[in-house]
Amino acid sequence: MRRATAIVLLFCAGCTAIPEKTVRDAVSPAPQEPWTPPAKAAMPPAPADRLAPQVPEEYLKPGATLSLVQLVDVALRSNPSTREAWSYARAAAAEVGAKRSLYFPVIEVDAQIQRQKQAAVGGRFHFLQTTYGPSVAASWLLFDFGGREADVEEATRALYAADWTHNAAIQDVVLAVAQSYYLYLNSKALVIARQANLDEARRSLDAAQERHRAGVATIADVLQAKTSASQIELELQNTQGQLQIVRGALATAVGVAANIPVEVGQLPEELPLDMVKKSVDELIARAVAQRPDLAASRFGALAAQSRIRSVEAEGLPKLSAFGTGNRTFYTTPNAADPFSTNYSGTILLRIPVFTGLDVAYRTQKAREEAEAAKASAERLEDRVILDVWSSYYAVQTSTQRIATTRDLLASALQSADVAAGRYKAGVGSIIDLLTAQSALADARAQEVQARSLWFLAMAQLAHATGALVPKAAEIMSATTQNQETP
Repeated sequence: MRRATAIVLLFCAGCTAIPEKTVRDAVSPAPQEPWTPPAKAAMPPAPADRLAPQVPEEYLKPGATLSLVQLVDVALRSNPSTREAWSYARAAAAEVGAKRSLYFPVIEVDAQIQRQKQAAVGGRFHFLQTTYGPSVAASWLLFDFGGREADVEEATRALYAADWTHNAAIQDVVLAVAQSYYLYLNSKALVIARQANLDEARRSLDAAQERHRAGVATIADVLQAKTSASQIELELQNTQGQLQIVRGALATAVGVAANIPVEVGQLPEELPLDMVKKSVDELIARAVAQRPDLAASRFGALAAQSRIRSVEAEGLPKLSAFGTGNRTFYTTPNAADPFSTNYSGTILLRIPVFTGLDVAYRTQKAREEAEAAKASAERLEDRVILDVWSSYYAVQTSTQRIATTRDLLASALQSADVAAGRYKAGVGSIIDLLTAQSALADARAQEVQARSLWFLAMAQLAHATGALVPKAAEIMSATTQNQETP
């Protein structure tokens, strides 16, 4: 007895150690050590059927510049976000079909073969028999107090939500491309501005060196001018590096690899500043009526409402019909008939009497989830209104900033010209000249930023109102396209 007890205890101890060993062998040996994956857990390769970026060949020709419309066209075909949302919408459509199938009968055909042996009277008699044959069974839910109808309605509303979500994904892709596009234009314009600043700084350095050689300026003037030129050259190099980063971000937004060449034109000088002609209240009303993400959220709330009726119907009576039929063939030599045919038909009324309050609790859960979905839609509506409000006044501010920065640039240009003339004439100091050029450099950068921020604000406003679709992108890029370099 003791030996048997010891064996049982050893077996139980071994069973306890097996899970610990399994866990230990499946993870890293310690929290501070990385996991070394086995061969089967190595990084999976990219799917062989992954779609290649659909970029027309003419877009990749050397020297080709792309408009916003062309970039959006490539993005909508290549960016995985739109395919993901589209696939979810198709899955939701299939779910509607699955729910509608509950209105139809279910028919099943089976075939079986059975070999059995039975013994009776203490093993004195043995019965050995082989049977085989087909059978058919059918069931049909005839009435369920609206449960199927609620399921179809819930799935249909979920489909509408998925379709609106797909529209929202398209608008998000268009916005991402537009933002990256205008940021790239901004970086290119900043490079041009920094280059102009460097050219002026070098001219000032030449002037300081010339005056030093003529003996009318000290070496300090030359050193200050050289320092200023070096600082501006460093800013230019940083801007050029940032330009490549932004270009890669634009390619990624389009849905292609960052190393694929994507080139655009130049930031426009003239802007249609009077494009926004509606009041903020009109734009808010438009957004509340057509924002796709808001529509998706509202249909999600309606689907949650339909779910309540579906759960309630599970606690109500159901009327169903059942039918079976089969033919069994016998291999027993002395059988009276070689086969037998059987069938049955049933009309069944199921009346749930007590389910442990399961239906009641799940109905309450569905009600609370519906309230939560409703509150989520209301919260999103408030955020939509805030988006439009913020974007509208961002456009107004950007419009005013353009006028202000252009006035600033004009005065800075005039001040720099005067300072340069005074320095060359020997009546101005190098400090005055460098200060004026620094102010001019800042004014150039601010004017470029103002133009790009106006385009970004316009794109954000169009997205906030639910109007940023491919056709809207074409309208927004019309001014840019007309001023792009060939």
